[in-house]
Amino acid sequence: MAGIPEDAQKRLKIYLQDHFAGSVVGIELARRTAKANRGTAFGGPLTRIANEIEEDRDELKRIMGSVDVSADPIKSGIAWGTEKAGRLKLNGQLRGYSPLSRHLEIEGLISGVIGKLSLWRSLSAIAPGDPRLDAARLDGLTARAEDQLKRLHALGEQSSEQAFS
Repeated sequence: MAGIPEDAQKRLKIYLQDHFAGSVVGIELARRTAKANRGTAFGGPLTRIANEIEEDRDELKRIMGSVDVSADPIKSGIAWGTEKAGRLKLNGQLRGYSPLSRHLEIEGLISGVIGKLSLWRSLSAIAPGDPRLDAARLDGLTARAEDQLKRLHALGEQSSEQAFS
């Protein structure tokens, strides 16, 4: 695209592909955490956040299309496998889900949403110089990520009480 230096476009491509791969991990973790907490006080809020994370990934995919970037299937595949391998961590129980599992998963979701918030803020910073980026839409995505963080931190406080009391 005219006006966007080729090296900057290349870096943007890598950046977006990396964040898209991260979104694969986030969606898998969010779905699994919501499912494991079905029927608990955590279930509804985690399901809502999981749905929003999927919507945010779809929005990232739309943004990638607008700047002529596609997902890297190798990065996304490695991310998917990494999330699956992460399930093997010890949780204080030989089998099954424990209060520590919930707490660690919520912390993982917090980390992912922090990364996503950084993505939206970075894209917002360059939007004035790149007409392919919708600054207003990015502002909305930033606000939603900030709200997700508030909700996840509240859930994290509750899960901490259950895990360590």
